Amino acid sequence: MDTKQMRKELQKRLEKGGRIFSYDREKDVLRVENGATHQGMNISLPEIVAKWNTQKEKAIDEVVYYAEEALNVMGKAHPLSGREKYIFPVIRSSSFPKEAREGVLFLTDEHTAETRIYYALDLGKTYRLIDLKLLEEEGWSGEHVRETARFNVRSLSTEMKKDTVAGNDFYFLNTNDGYDASRILNEKFLKEMAEKVKGEMVVAVPHQDVLIIGDIRNETGYDVMAQMTMNFFANGHVPITALSFLYKDGELEPIFIMGKKRKS
Repeated sequence: MDTKQMRKELQKRLEKGGRIFSYDREKDVLRVENGATHQGMNISLPEIVAKWNTQKEKAIDEVVYYAEEALNVMGKAHPLSGREKYIFPVIRSSSFPKEAREGVLFLTDEHTAETRIYYALDLGKTYRLIDLKLLEEEGWSGEHVRETARFNVRSLSTEMKKDTVAGNDFYFLNTNDGYDASRILNEKFLKEMAEKVKGEMVVAVPHQDVLIIGDIRNETGYDVMAQMTMNFFANGHVPITALSFLYKDGELEPIFIMGKKRKS
């Protein structure tokens, strides 16, 4: 299936009364909007086609599901007051837009050279990124949102699955609650893991729904970490970064793993 065929298939599945479709030929992006509010979302067609090549119909079903959930809540009021326990930080790539299509800036914080922190109001099956306009309407400060989100992320489960490869231990956090990568902001959790590892601690957030921690004790461990991270990055619904981070003294430093050598 090529991008032209994928565009037709997605339009057929997402077509409902009042929805407007547009296509950016240069970027190969399909946009679907609510005709009344003109709020909508962009779908990168090459990414979906790449997933279709390995996952077939599952890839299309997934993007349609998330698109429907997102479009159904757009244009509706989502107050923050009284819903504090549903506010969480989310990690995104540093290339992720810093403002909504309407030009309103999202509330963000710098994280690493590869990642940025956004803040979201959980709506059940989807969420709304918190922007400065919403803060003004609610009379909230950005700091209040940050403190609330950090508190909530510390309350999330940090139970991990473990796998050992060539003498290296790898831990996976994959609850699919939408905030697996956000656990990288739980400093207490990272420090506890740092005390547990025997080698070098390497952390990866290849996409929204996974956090990987490697206890790397030999060169093979770096290769395995790089391959796993790239695989997760290529198959994630919301990719973040294919790079890993060396965690040392409470700091995250991106590392480039090439073959049996690593560069920082």
